Amino acid sequence: MEFTEAYKQTGPCCFSPNSRYIAVAVDYRLVIRDTLSLKVVQLFSCLDKISYIEWALDSEYILCGLYKRPMIQAWSLTQPEWTCKIDEGPAGIAYARWSPDSRHILTTSEFQLRLTVWSLVNTACVHVQWPKHASKGISFTQDGKFAAICTRRDCKDYINLLSCHSWEIMGVFAVDTLDLADIEWSPDDSAIVIWDSPLEYKVLIYSPDGRCLFKYQAYESGLGVKSVSWSPCGQFLAVGSYDQMLRVLNHLTWKTFAEFMHLSTVRAPCSAAIFKEVDEPLQLDMSELCLDDDFMRGSDASDGHFKVRYEVMEVPITLPFQKPPADKPNPKQGIGLLSWSNDSQYICTRNDSMPTALWIWDIRHLELAAILVQKDPIRAAAWDPTCTRLVLCTGSSHLYMWTPSGAYCVSNPLPQFSITDLKWNSDGSCLLLKDKESFCCAAVPLLPESSDYSSDD
Repeated sequence: MEFTEAYKQTGPCCFSPNSRYIAVAVDYRLVIRDTLSLKVVQLFSCLDKISYIEWALDSEYILCGLYKRPMIQAWSLTQPEWTCKIDEGPAGIAYARWSPDSRHILTTSEFQLRLTVWSLVNTACVHVQWPKHASKGISFTQDGKFAAICTRRDCKDYINLLSCHSWEIMGVFAVDTLDLADIEWSPDDSAIVIWDSPLEYKVLIYSPDGRCLFKYQAYESGLGVKSVSWSPCGQFLAVGSYDQMLRVLNHLTWKTFAEFMHLSTVRAPCSAAIFKEVDEPLQLDMSELCLDDDFMRGSDASDGHFKVRYEVMEVPITLPFQKPPADKPNPKQGIGLLSWSNDSQYICTRNDSMPTALWIWDIRHLELAAILVQKDPIRAAAWDPTCTRLVLCTGSSHLYMWTPSGAYCVSNPLPQFSITDLKWNSDGSCLLLKDKESFCCAAVPLLPESSDYSSDD
């Protein structure tokens, strides 16, 4: 892998959907860089510090959330002189997002008083009263024709279906939830999944016309659903719960066909490969070398650097486990991270009471494929959008990768660069790596058909 030099950032950074540009927030400035050369293509000055940025799907427009104001500013890459400013006045703005057509911006006011659809074409706006959430509770169909918006009135949750062409309400139906948590269209746009707050275990499948197709409840007592995700193929629905289990439903009968437990002790029989991160001091033999003092002062050995690698462990093995305190809210337990591979064959999970372990499940064979045991808690994990390759970071200077043929570690050569977050571009050729106040990019080689990687690549 090849790494670029580090560049300054003070907030969000993200690739454009067409992978050509990187948008970077630097205080009140929005810097647009070319992905290949990282040269500055455009520079926009906002009225306040940038809290949030989002690209339009056509990569032509980009919005900046200035939530301290609160205000939204939008910019055009093809027409740098064009500007847009959205200010809701006393109502404020809690969140903003693009519509699929890249010509409308949806904003949610403070205290969820209303959701407003702003047109960039004719400056018209449409209001939807009482949205349930600010950043959640809205989902668009894959074809971009319809939006499902959760609202709440008279102590009851509703789903509003809107046309993304005219923004007229096509239908409204009540849903059987106590306190709706979120909503998501299925990849084939045939169903809508809705799940309740953690206080009530309830996953509901609705058709677009408001019929309840299935109601799923794994148990009644205890905290319920923590994460939900459709597989890219649309055939599976994964539900992660506070009871530290992953359950997978099929799209034909909506029945559970797989239940995966995250136990702190892994015992035989277990066919999974268990990779544990270990480090070794660099052993440099300098007895026959003649080095000047300046080189010795800057050498890795003098800094006490370590080489990191994966060691394959045998079962039984006990994973680091943290028991959450019983007297505090929002316990760190259950499936907090849940992500499908692009081919829907694998799914990776993190049980928050074992934050240093990443579990990788094989859906085709319904078994555990691998466990990656890190030294530090896992900050982020993301699948390559083009092949079966998983990348994760833990806040260290290393990247960790897994493929079906093995796991390996990659050291970032930049000094004092701790990788706290990562993002793929859409064609899988580049990774965006974030530190606290800087970012860099890493060119990722194409994955060969049969890859035999060693941990010191």
